[in-house]
Amino acid sequence: MIGVIDRALEALLRARLPLPDDVGDVSFDVPDREWGARLSRVTVNVYLFDVAPSARPPGPADKRVRPDGRVEVRAQLPVVRLGYLVSAWAGTTRDEHELLSEVLTTVVSHQTIPEEHLPASSHGAVQLALAQRDGRQPGDLWSGLDGRMKPALEVEVTVPLGPQPWLVAAPSVERIAALVAPRPAPTPAPRPAPVPDAPTSVRRLPDGRLERVVIAVDRPVRE
Repeated sequence: MIGVIDRALEALLRARLPLPDDVGDVSFDVPDREWGARLSRVTVNVYLFDVAPSARPPGPADKRVRPDGRVEVRAQLPVVRLGYLVSAWAGTTRDEHELLSEVLTTVVSHQTIPEEHLPASSHGAVQLALAQRDGRQPGDLWSGLDGRMKPALEVEVTVPLGPQPWLVAAPSVERIAALVAPRPAPTPAPRPAPVPDAPTSVRRLPDGRLERVVIAVDRPVRE
């Protein structure tokens, strides 16, 4: 996918600047000091420094009907944001500024990369725009690359990755029926068996009073 976007950006820049092969180069190499010292031609450097998920949501799922009547669906993969640092390299600073100005005009005049520069298998529009630095200072990228600081554009390319494989869809729900079963009545707890009253007898105490005495059950009676 990244290679496809690289080739599309090169085709767009060469067609719009214009920058034919016999005049200059479009390079995707790291623009460090060593690379810059080897240049001998006018060059537009398009350095990919960031790949991240895009805030743009993926497109809706596709749907189709098979010959046997079953429905298939496929979800769209996430959208990816590619961050490029675009700089101009020429013999003089004036030439570099003029070349970078033409690159800027090309970027801001194209909200998307034209389909003529993309393969037929691409999935949806590829958006093109100037990117926000997200708090970075202009020289932060150059210092990280060990390069000579130059005026540059940060360009953002938003690419839909395409759909996932086709899957058979679950059957659609046509109606919902609720089944209600009667709730069984709770079974009452068994009552404890009544305890029979123990037999009693009455005896007279030496002082003449009467006293009720419980007779022991299931105990041997001592004579």
